[in-house]
Amino acid sequence: FTAPLSLNKGDARTGEVIGEFSRLYEQQYAVALFNKVRFDIEGGGGPQPQLLHRKVPLENRSIFSGALFQFLEENNKWRNHFLFVPDSYTINYYDNKASHERGLHPKGNINCAGYKVLTSMDQYLELLNNSLPGVKAKVGNSPFLKCATQFPLILWHPYARHYYFCVVTEKEQQKWHAVFQDCVRHANDGLSEESQVQTPAFTDAVRLYRQAHGQYGTWEMMCGIPSQILANLVMETLLPELRDLISPRLKGKMHDRQRNWMLVCDAVYGLVVRQAQAQYEAVVQSCEARRPPLEASIRTDMDQIITSKEHVTNKIKAVVLPKAEKLLTVSIQPYISSILEALMGPTSRGFSQVRDVFFRELVDLSKNTLNDATKEKVGEHMEKISMLAFHPVKMQSCYEKVEDLSLDGLQQRFDVSSPSVFVQRAQILMREQMDDAVYTFEQILHQSLEDQGPEGLCKNIQRCQDRVIKKFDYDSSTVRKRFFREALLQIFIPYMLKQLTPSISSELPRFQELIFEDFSRFILVENIFEEVVLHSVMKDIMMAVKEAAVQRRHNLYRDSIVLTSSDPNLHLLGENPAIDWAGEYGTGQEEVDREETGDSTGGAAQRRRRMKQVVSMIQLDGSPTLVNESCLDIPMVDSIPEEEAVDQDNDASSPESVHQEPAKVNGTSLKGKRKAPPPPVQPENIPSPALTNGSVLEGEPATILSEAPEVQTKISEDVPQEAECAMKSPEAKSFLHDPESTVSAIESAIREIENAVQGEDSDREQQSESEPERRRRTPGRQRVSEELVLV
Repeated sequence: FTAPLSLNKGDARTGEVIGEFSRLYEQQYAVALFNKVRFDIEGGGGPQPQLLHRKVPLENRSIFSGALFQFLEENNKWRNHFLFVPDSYTINYYDNKASHERGLHPKGNINCAGYKVLTSMDQYLELLNNSLPGVKAKVGNSPFLKCATQFPLILWHPYARHYYFCVVTEKEQQKWHAVFQDCVRHANDGLSEESQVQTPAFTDAVRLYRQAHGQYGTWEMMCGIPSQILANLVMETLLPELRDLISPRLKGKMHDRQRNWMLVCDAVYGLVVRQAQAQYEAVVQSCEARRPPLEASIRTDMDQIITSKEHVTNKIKAVVLPKAEKLLTVSIQPYISSILEALMGPTSRGFSQVRDVFFRELVDLSKNTLNDATKEKVGEHMEKISMLAFHPVKMQSCYEKVEDLSLDGLQQRFDVSSPSVFVQRAQILMREQMDDAVYTFEQILHQSLEDQGPEGLCKNIQRCQDRVIKKFDYDSSTVRKRFFREALLQIFIPYMLKQLTPSISSELPRFQELIFEDFSRFILVENIFEEVVLHSVMKDIMMAVKEAAVQRRHNLYRDSIVLTSSDPNLHLLGENPAIDWAGEYGTGQEEVDREETGDSTGGAAQRRRRMKQVVSMIQLDGSPTLVNESCLDIPMVDSIPEEEAVDQDNDASSPESVHQEPAKVNGTSLKGKRKAPPPPVQPENIPSPALTNGSVLEGEPATILSEAPEVQTKISEDVPQEAECAMKSPEAKSFLHDPESTVSAIESAIREIENAVQGEDSDREQQSESEPERRRRTPGRQRVSEELVLV
């Protein structure tokens, strides 16, 4: 009975919030249009970037795909799902990999805007407890929170549905965590910078709405596309009301109340998003319809509008500046240097790490082509390097540097909700700089190869590398200085507005009378007031950043240093189409693939399977399927180290050790024939998928050995001793060279082991588990038998 009540409440609140927002958006749209037209006419200064920029970064690419366990709330079961992350960074999940390759619709998809990626149940339960006060959970108390393994991955959202995943190794958890973090980072950056009218109108309208309700400072939920941001704006005021209304009516056990509360939040949030999207599209369409006459009026009266605005600005300055300068002297200037230093350290270390990762890749490229300077080798390595910026695992070391950013002691003073706003922005800039450097190197090297061919390749790579690194250093300094200025403004301006607005707001209406009615749509006194405050503090911020550059702190260049272009025609290369290294310098495999796809009915599926992927896949096509298939490496991008070297003496039972040997194609190893069969996977290290709460990994085999420790011990002690004695006999030497005898012996040994296991289990059958449970365990033993027979 709480659902209709909640939805009605959400419907009413959405109408109120979007109605007020729409009025502000229409006002800010005209102002943004005027600013855009004025910028087009007058132009803008600032240093020009030295690096080229890729127009379509992820053309014909996907980010990642792999299998991991996902918790299904509808039946309280963990199931092995196949996840596919396309270039849109939306996570699509399928029942299995075959469903994706056949082009079937995914079972669901996840837009990660506003989510947090958690790697422990403690983190999750802490956030969950804060969302519903009075209902506290502890790890292990709630059945639906029990994880199938000790390596969970949870996508948490304050309003939307939560998603639960887990993997079987820590290495997999780290890789998936990096991928999920990149999805969140990309989805949060949902507002297009190319829209020079709609985006500033939207952000200003949202900011003015929150300020009208007494909420200044940075906002952590300013993330996603406009409809999601508006829904977050609605939920910011609606959620406390729903909690007070519904929380007393939630009945049942603790975990039932938590689950019902999450269901209510998700249902209301979904409704709010849909309504916000429809109403936002309506107001945008209305504004766009009135744009042509507005733009014509702006262009006709541009000079008069500018003159009128300057007149009003001077009047407002006379009132605002004395109070602003006093506030600046007392409350802002003493903190500029310390906040700037807190921003510069982690950010500069992150950009320095970007430079190091890029440099190491080019060094590896030179080494790998030193003895094999063929076009095919160059194409192979450049194909891997071209997507370096979008490889979340390889970029993780860069992102981690800036995550150390902390504003402790300053957040409450200046109403900074969280440093995550600045961290994610810096990470986006780092990724852009990396891709600009990679793309520029691609274009210069490609031009060099066309002019000179592969002769002297290492020298050409070194020359291209030096040129690009020099340009990167210059652009990195420019980008970081701009980021520091913008971050300081985001910290100080809201604080100053909050302090000045009570005394100034009552005087602003009289300045509106000084504006001609025809120009009143393009000149708003509220916007001029904020511009005056911004310019009052901008001088001190610019001076602080300039001093840091003059002192060469954190490798910042002075503004007076202008990099003379050693490539006057470099910008022309940016107009060239993207370089297909595999197709142009490869071995012709691309032509074979195109012939295979042709016009056949399975062409679309073939193209999906052969889509180039930034992060390494689970395994090669044709390799044996693991019981717990997950994001294991393949020899695809191994020239770029993704993590620390793994100890070579790892237990042979780990899934990673299984994939150290290349997959076989048509029965032949990619690295040549094996001299001896690999050691079998020891089943005692495979975690049992049977959960303590009675849930079962649906569709996954279970290992009965994990529930019979005494039998497991007997097998591990007795069988190897008998095998060792048998191997010393003369018959054993000839037996090893007879494949049929080997298979028969293995089958016989397996039957003996199964009989021993079944004999030990028979005494406990009625006490341990039900008949359906035993039936589910039987295929697991058969699959182990089949895998050993294949070995």
